[in-house]
Amino acid sequence: MKILHINASYKPAYIYGGPTMSVSKLCEQLVVSGCEIEVFTTTANGKDELEVAPGKPALVDCVTVTYFKRLTKDHTHYSPDLLKNLRKRVREFDAVHIHAWWNLVSVLACRIAINNQIPVIISPRGTLSLYSFGNKNSFVKRLIHDYLGKKLLQKSAIHVTSDREKTAIENLVSPRSIFNIPNFIALPAVSPNSERSEDVQVKLIFFSRIEQKKGLEILLYALGKCSVDFRLTIAGDGEPDYLTSLKSLADKLGVAKKLDWVGFQGANKFDVLRQHDVMILPSYDENFGNVVIESLSVGTAVLLSENVGLANYVQENNLGWVVKNNAESFTEIIEKLPTERLKLSRIRQQAPDIIRKDFQEENLRIQYLHMYQQIIHGNL
Repeated sequence: MKILHINASYKPAYIYGGPTMSVSKLCEQLVVSGCEIEVFTTTANGKDELEVAPGKPALVDCVTVTYFKRLTKDHTHYSPDLLKNLRKRVREFDAVHIHAWWNLVSVLACRIAINNQIPVIISPRGTLSLYSFGNKNSFVKRLIHDYLGKKLLQKSAIHVTSDREKTAIENLVSPRSIFNIPNFIALPAVSPNSERSEDVQVKLIFFSRIEQKKGLEILLYALGKCSVDFRLTIAGDGEPDYLTSLKSLADKLGVAKKLDWVGFQGANKFDVLRQHDVMILPSYDENFGNVVIESLSVGTAVLLSENVGLANYVQENNLGWVVKNNAESFTEIIEKLPTERLKLSRIRQQAPDIIRKDFQEENLRIQYLHMYQQIIHGNL
């Protein structure tokens, strides 16, 4: 199979968080499976551009990637060169897999592929939900959806990564088919399980891009009401103005001295996660949540809002706590953590093996290959 993947950004543009890592990992695993994979992307790296040679194919971890210049520096990522090359070459591919929505690369690439009768798979990566519609530029999104996007989505297959995302899609559109397959997650090398010292202080970590969708302010309000001794590490980057507002809120709530803002963590992320008792993700909307799997893979329990795609998985396997997305609910669990040492110890011992079994790369490769075969051969 020859498959073209299109995403407005690609590694090393890690500023965009989990989707960048998920897309690249998928492409790499498909190459391992024997597929012929190419990636069309842009030079986007936040407000900056990646230091790459635009328009020239490059081998990135065994994947052929072409980075095209973009004209806009915002999330529209408009790239005439990418679209021009897609028109020239789209018929070379058995299928086009588009990642994310609500940018000019994704929407216009989808239209080009469908006009050329090439099967299209769309992985929304959390961008097609009621929250997404109402969060930013909602009026423009509604216009795009009503006059172009909805028709394109109905002619495409949709790939989701959780039951929550599947339900969100079904509430918005009726695509040709929906496939529910988890993300590939790069897991750490197997290492002996190690107990954290039973300090009186509870060590918490928020590990994600810092943006409104992630609900960090909810956690800050929750901590402002806590009487237990805690320390919170905040690992991630975000827009300077938003970071300033969060730090001001922490100061107002009297918790600023209990927070460590450590910024983006790369290759050392598993070591950082391992050093904490609980990873907390209070998102307003999360289609999957890579960091949930990453955290559990080193034995660190998780505390999630019910809006995280992996919430049901965590509950079913008793790997942490899932609560309503309000400060009071998070406070209630955090207050109990000093008495939950047995549960934390069990999760630290059992979670890594559970994660490796459930997210085994070979099994996921089979599921993705089956999806592509069904879409390409019309067996939807």
